[in-house]
Amino acid sequence: MRFRPEQHLRRQTEIRAVREQGRRLDCRAFTLWWRLRTPAPSGEPAPARVCVIASKAAVGIAVQRNRAKRRLREVFRHRQAFVPAGCDLLLIARAAAATWPLPELEAKFAEACARIVPAPAAS
Repeated sequence: MRFRPEQHLRRQTEIRAVREQGRRLDCRAFTLWWRLRTPAPSGEPAPARVCVIASKAAVGIAVQRNRAKRRLREVFRHRQAFVPAGCDLLLIARAAAATWPLPELEAKFAEACARIVPAPAAS
């Protein structure tokens, strides 16, 4: 599947909301922050959105940062079916994201997505 523009998490306020209100999973090569959005009033499922971050301190020089981000976007593109609809993801790369084999990164991402569970409904 393609990585469509509506799947990009771009606004700083939305990214901050994921960090402040979301939950975190450590996946060794990257950290996954996730937050479920409230459903749209129309009732149709909203696509999952993602933002990929790679800092100079954590990953290294620009070439390594760009490679890590490119690989994590590709992992999301291949495994987006595992992400619940209406979920905002923040993938924070570490140095290993640029060097690990892609199948291993995909396996870690799929494991992390399996641990994403919706919050219990308030009764």
